[in-house]
Amino acid sequence: MATGRTHRPATRSRGIPEATVARLPLYLRALTALSERSVPTVSSEELAAAAGVNSAKLRKDFSYLGSYGTRGVGYDVEYLVYQISRELGLTQDWPVVIVGIGNLGAALAGYGGFASRGFRVAALIDADPAMTGKPVAGIPVQHSDDLEKIISEDGVSIGVIATPAGVAQQVCDRLVAAGVTSILNFAPTVLSVPDGVDVRKVDLSIELQILAFHEQRKAGEETSTEEGPDTGAEPEAATAVVPPAPRGAAGDTGHKGPDGDVPAVMPA
Repeated sequence: MATGRTHRPATRSRGIPEATVARLPLYLRALTALSERSVPTVSSEELAAAAGVNSAKLRKDFSYLGSYGTRGVGYDVEYLVYQISRELGLTQDWPVVIVGIGNLGAALAGYGGFASRGFRVAALIDADPAMTGKPVAGIPVQHSDDLEKIISEDGVSIGVIATPAGVAQQVCDRLVAAGVTSILNFAPTVLSVPDGVDVRKVDLSIELQILAFHEQRKAGEETSTEEGPDTGAEPEAATAVVPPAPRGAAGDTGHKGPDGDVPAVMPA
């Protein structure tokens, strides 16, 4: 069976933009749902709505794949599923190791969507000796001392880091040195990697902070509406009282890491 070590997706060599690549999984998810309902064809408008994009962007994205659909008929669902799966490299087996089997790592190990999408959890790795041999989601945990051996024997090229932030870079360095060239990082820190190594960062706290921003703005808009429109007239005998700014408050301009993410301010 083919492994991730010797096969790479063809998207970069074919010049498909990164923004298009990021949308391909959305199309694939929508198409898979249609396939499961035995829907034979779908229009660009219907598929775009299911994927959450506009139809013009969808047609542009598919043009990079050489798929233009049939006027009056639409796109063949099964063919598009195969075509996108092939572009994403999902028509082969991709062994994955998960490092850090705490609550998050264990949840990832038990995620049923990996196998159906072309990924196989080859190993679960943790530094705690008490975890060694313990089955998680039916897979025995192996000690981190064997990380390099595991990656070599299973031909792993994709690693998932679910460790505390303090050890994430050390784990990353070991993965890269052992031959891993793609990393999914759940640790709340920005990783430094050499050229040729891809990092995708998943930080739930950042996503929640973005949602909090939008909630705050919506609350401000509602308050403004309740107070009524501003007529521009000066209130009689109005005196503005400006409270002093709290000492020690300063804006954090942020720092972008090599993978382009801006780290969130995390609680200690």
